[in-house]
Amino acid sequence: MARLTTHVLDTSRGTPAQQVAIELHRVEPDGRRLAVARATTDADGRTPAPLLAGDRLEPGIYELTFHAGDYFRRTGAPVSDPPFLGDVVVRFGLADAMGHYHVPLLLSPHGYSTYRGS
Repeated sequence: MARLTTHVLDTSRGTPAQQVAIELHRVEPDGRRLAVARATTDADGRTPAPLLAGDRLEPGIYELTFHAGDYFRRTGAPVSDPPFLGDVVVRFGLADAMGHYHVPLLLSPHGYSTYRGS
């Protein structure tokens, strides 16, 4: 089944990142960003359902915005004002309308990494 999923791991604490607000936008050819979905991570650092699934997954350019600064302030992590990483925006392309795309985020107050997972 076609779907887009994500999860967030807090590498500074070695735990799933709970209650991270996430927004998904589709980037149109003219550069406009259209809101597609919003979610918040659960106790396992995952969204409760795929951000896109089935016929909602259309090939194109998308952006995931992870509200990292809010998460780190809430957890009491030492962050500057403004935080070094406030919002982490990951832009990626979906080419296969029937594919499974997983875009995880490994996060700390001063850095992040992402990749296409399985």
